[in-house]
Amino acid sequence: MSDATPPAAPAESRRARRALRRRKPVSVIGVFGEVLITGGVLVFLFIAWQLWWNDLVVAGEQSSAANQISQQWIDDAQAASSTPTPTPTNTPTAAPAQPSGFGTPVVAVAPAEAQPFAVLYVPRYGAAYSRTIAEGVGLNVLNSPRLGIGHYPGTQMPGEVGNFVVAAHRSANGGGMHLINELQLGDPIFVQTADGYYTYRFRDLEYVQPTDVGVLAAVPHAPGATATDRIITLTSCNPLYSTAERIIAYGVFDSWQPISAGPPAELAAIIAAQAAG
Repeated sequence: MSDATPPAAPAESRRARRALRRRKPVSVIGVFGEVLITGGVLVFLFIAWQLWWNDLVVAGEQSSAANQISQQWIDDAQAASSTPTPTPTNTPTAAPAQPSGFGTPVVAVAPAEAQPFAVLYVPRYGAAYSRTIAEGVGLNVLNSPRLGIGHYPGTQMPGEVGNFVVAAHRSANGGGMHLINELQLGDPIFVQTADGYYTYRFRDLEYVQPTDVGVLAAVPHAPGATATDRIITLTSCNPLYSTAERIIAYGVFDSWQPISAGPPAELAAIIAAQAAG
């Protein structure tokens, strides 16, 4: 047998082996950087998910709590109206009074700090929207899973001449005013209390600096002026996920009716669904 010589390696294989030998080792800093970037993306996604999920869960809890309070007032009014009243004796029978509205709205006294006293309904925010209004604008009210809307102390109460001012988060802890920028002229804004339903109509929006407390005056931006109108002012942060400025929505008083008279026509379907649920 003759000695056999191994075949020569192809040129491409030799070049590939030389390239592998010349390749630099993987940079530890580069790997660490990629890990940081990946981790940052995951953290960002987790925070975004948490914000969305937190809003969704808390919003549901706040609406459920508001519906319970609202329904309790309705049940109490129905129970009171079903109680028979004594028939007066030796009293001349008077002709029945003609319907003429419900007169001057009842105005309650402001409650203690963090105490709920009203429920806010804004159909433009969706048929399932309702939030409890409590006294004060601290985190114990605005971040509460059972409250969510705060009434600025010192401003007027529902139905009172002057400015009934409330505040809520725009994009956290239930996002009570998430859709405030979508209000349209004439939209109803309902405030229900143990006394009745107060209907306001949206008038306009404005954007102010966080330090502009003029919106809290009985006549907005006119401290010291004598109020003659009944208005509601909704306040929240703007833009979304920021506290750079405040978005302000004004509404003017339209009407009121006692609980015993039932809800306003535009609110009736929402109240009926609330009772059924």
